[in-house]
Amino acid sequence: MYTPSRHFINFCIAGFTFWEGLEVFNDLKVGSKLELRLEPENPYDPEAVMVFFGETKLGYIPRAKNSQVYQLLFFGHDIFEVFVSHIDLQQHPERQIRVVIKLIDANEK
Repeated sequence: MYTPSRHFINFCIAGFTFWEGLEVFNDLKVGSKLELRLEPENPYDPEAVMVFFGETKLGYIPRAKNSQVYQLLFFGHDIFEVFVSHIDLQQHPERQIRVVIKLIDANEK
C-alpha cells in the first residue's frame, strides 16, 4: 500500500547568524528536535515563524516558505515535527543548517 511522505517543507534558517544559533551550533546534530513559535508582532514579516532549539532562538523560516506554517499554527493546528536535517560546515553560515518540517501522522495515535 502506498503511503505518502510526511515531508512538508525544508529550508535553511533565515537570520541564523543574527540570533543565538552560533552559541548552540556545536550542540546541533542531524535529527535534533526544533520548535516553531509565531512572532506576529515582527515589523518585517507579520507571518514570521521563529525556529528554536530548546530556549535558544536560531532564526526564522524564510519568508517565502512561512505562510502555510504560520496559518496552521495561528489557528492552533500544531501538526508539525521539526528537525535538523543537514549540517554542512563548508557552506556560508546562513546555509549551514537545513531544517525539515514533517506532518504528524494522526493515524499513528
